[in-house]
Amino acid sequence: MPYATLEPAVMGWTPPASKASQTEVRQVAILLFDGFSLLGAGIVAEVFHMANELSSAKSRPDCSYDVRFLSVEGGNVACSSSVRVWSDGLDARHYGGFDALFVAGGRGAEQAAKDDRIIEWLRRVQTKTTVVRAISEGRKVLDAAGIGQAQDVQARYGNAMHLVRDEQQGDAGDRYESMKGALLIVKRDLGIDVSRSVAERLMPGSTAKLVSILGDSGVASAGDKIRAAARWLQDNCERPISVVDAAQVAAMSERNFLRRFKIEMGITPSDYLLQARLAVTCALLTDSELPVDKIARRSGMGNGDRLAKIFRKRLLISPTEYRMQSRREANG
Repeated sequence: MPYATLEPAVMGWTPPASKASQTEVRQVAILLFDGFSLLGAGIVAEVFHMANELSSAKSRPDCSYDVRFLSVEGGNVACSSSVRVWSDGLDARHYGGFDALFVAGGRGAEQAAKDDRIIEWLRRVQTKTTVVRAISEGRKVLDAAGIGQAQDVQARYGNAMHLVRDEQQGDAGDRYESMKGALLIVKRDLGIDVSRSVAERLMPGSTAKLVSILGDSGVASAGDKIRAAARWLQDNCERPISVVDAAQVAAMSERNFLRRFKIEMGITPSDYLLQARLAVTCALLTDSELPVDKIARRSGMGNGDRLAKIFRKRLLISPTEYRMQSRREANG
């Protein structure tokens, strides 16, 4: 019987985060079961893998994806073509949810829809999961659990979610159908250019067929404007800038910018700016001999007293204690 041993460590594909920019890691799970379709699950994993490769080339990647295969009992799971894939088991650790959860398709979906362990786990996890998406026949499993799929992504992209099923046939259609949900997430997180590059690398010529999802690169969407503003906040965090300035970069009213930023980035603009400044501060504390007050001014924190208050509130230690601790860790 063929084997495809895809260890969780291999599926992670998480580039290391630099001290100066803490890359957010998105947790992505793909639920497998006996008789699942390797084609569908594999292309979803490849979308996120390729997105990691492309975004890691940036000096400050917005996020990366940690992809895990899961199954009821863990271990090797046989797909519909008898290839076995390694997976982690379902347990209470996952009740905190995921950024995205995909349910595999394949002929085994009908039996999986009758497995009470899968259904109960899905019901528990989905309440804390941002996007739940079925791959082809995987919708039977979600239907059995009474879960509506892709609410978060579909709310943003509407009918584009229904693009491929009626237009494509055979294996190529299955691949397009499987790719589209993952590409929408990549577009949301990393922008249209990365999502287009991912699609083109995995399936050359596919961007024309996926235009309803990938859109016109000449027109910036609200999400693209928000991500551009987020990059501007990071690049200029050491200056005395404000959320109002970032709203102007996005060409939005302050109220609309605050709302859209929280939806797109999962955090308020002020917290995002503070995190960027903290990252710069931590790097300077670790790598330089500058006094705390000067570091506070260079990182946009104002002065040493304000920096100390923020450190104690956020990290529960003083800047000086952080400097000593980080250097001890660096020296082993």
